[in-house]
Amino acid sequence: MFGELSHLALQQYWWVIVSLLGALLVFLMFVQGGQTLIYTIGKTNMERTMLVNTLGRKWEFTFTTLVTFGGAFFASFPLFYSTSFGGAYWVWMAILFAFVLQAIAYEFRSRPNNVFGARTYETFLLINGLLGTVLIGTAVATFFTGSAFSVNEMNQSQWELKSHGLEAALNLHNLSLGLAVFFLARVLGLLYFMNSIQSEEIFDRAKKHLIINAIPFLVFFLTFVIWLMVRDGFAVHPETKEVVMEPYKYFRNLLAMPIVLILFLVGVIGVLLGLGASIFKADCTKGIWAAGAGTVLTVFSLLLVAGFNNTAFYPSTFDLQSSLTIQNASSSHFTLTAMSYVSLLVPFVFAYIWYVWKAMNNTPIDEDEMQSDDIHVY
Repeated sequence: MFGELSHLALQQYWWVIVSLLGALLVFLMFVQGGQTLIYTIGKTNMERTMLVNTLGRKWEFTFTTLVTFGGAFFASFPLFYSTSFGGAYWVWMAILFAFVLQAIAYEFRSRPNNVFGARTYETFLLINGLLGTVLIGTAVATFFTGSAFSVNEMNQSQWELKSHGLEAALNLHNLSLGLAVFFLARVLGLLYFMNSIQSEEIFDRAKKHLIINAIPFLVFFLTFVIWLMVRDGFAVHPETKEVVMEPYKYFRNLLAMPIVLILFLVGVIGVLLGLGASIFKADCTKGIWAAGAGTVLTVFSLLLVAGFNNTAFYPSTFDLQSSLTIQNASSSHFTLTAMSYVSLLVPFVFAYIWYVWKAMNNTPIDEDEMQSDDIHVY
């Protein structure tokens, strides 16, 4: 089946998979967003314990998806992996450091004879929530704004700035997406608290802070999207493969791919519906599902815009012709074919995740459960 597809079709197939994994990762970062709100929403030790434990039951999903996203990128588009992870290594090392802190925090926060105290590990969770969201957001934004690297005839890449990726956080367009992801993660975290914890005090505080965090999220998201629609983009000539700057490239990509445009609009509406229902309906606890599905569709469509319709998905601002596309950065036809057969197992993995998720969330967390000897408490 996959062996009969052209190399381009396989490249497009794997860009869709990588984009979907990236979209799921952004949704699952509600864990990181929730971690930045532990002391804002939790006013007592018991409330903070409930918050940490409802997030602790999901943090491995985020970590696993991040690893899978990186692994899929490495296998399908190795030149991107070697260029970005090998060149912008200070950014990726900072992200890795943040996620290591998260794993340590969940493992040791409630250990007996904890000499550092719970607050130390809760601080680790805060650092992970802040760095993980902002840095991943700014890194993804470089798919549209570009990075300073070059690639020679032997496909050997070289980073041209000594800051090795940290400069991405100084670009205002990149930073607008990083902050949008940060506040989106906080919004999704609040919606998840409202859905998974049985406490009127936590519910009321989460609803109050939902409005406070929704406003900056919308401001930064609209700033990023409007700026993206009006800026020049990195277009690839379909025959010569020359990379040139094209006015309104990403807006034109949306118009050229109406299905992607529809997905984007449906995703934005889903996020707004989840927010609106949770803010204006007194007892709404299901906003996480509309907003979560909307997040996945919105991010998925933006990543498709970055890679499809003759567009360089990882452009070089140092040397335009070094820019990476899904064609010049991909693995061989044989590798992509073999990986495609393995990808048929992905729906079964998603089904398992859904089953485990529902089993964990059948009963909302409350104080009695946290005091029970029958469960593991983070």
